[in-house]
Amino acid sequence: MVSPTKEDRFALGAQVMTCGVASRIEEDPAFATFAQESMARHARGDWGDLCKEDKNANNLSLKDGDRLLSAYEHPTLPKIWIITECDRSATTILFPDEY
Repeated sequence: MVSPTKEDRFALGAQVMTCGVASRIEEDPAFATFAQESMARHARGDWGDLCKEDKNANNLSLKDGDRLLSAYEHPTLPKIWIITECDRSATTILFPDEY
């Protein structure tokens, strides 16, 4: 989905998505673009629409090897979460209600 760049702060591992996100991507090109752009932001360490405490926790997780969570909102599209596992083996895009 997103190719690594020199701006990336960590490895995404396998990039996967829930069935709900996959269905929305298939039917909505604007959502597909939003999801792809959000994944690129996540890889750069732009945690999106999180509170300051959660952003700080992610920054510590980069050092400690813990799970990373980002949230992205768009005025006309559904909110998405992106989670990278502790071992950086996989990154998943999902809707919050799919967690």
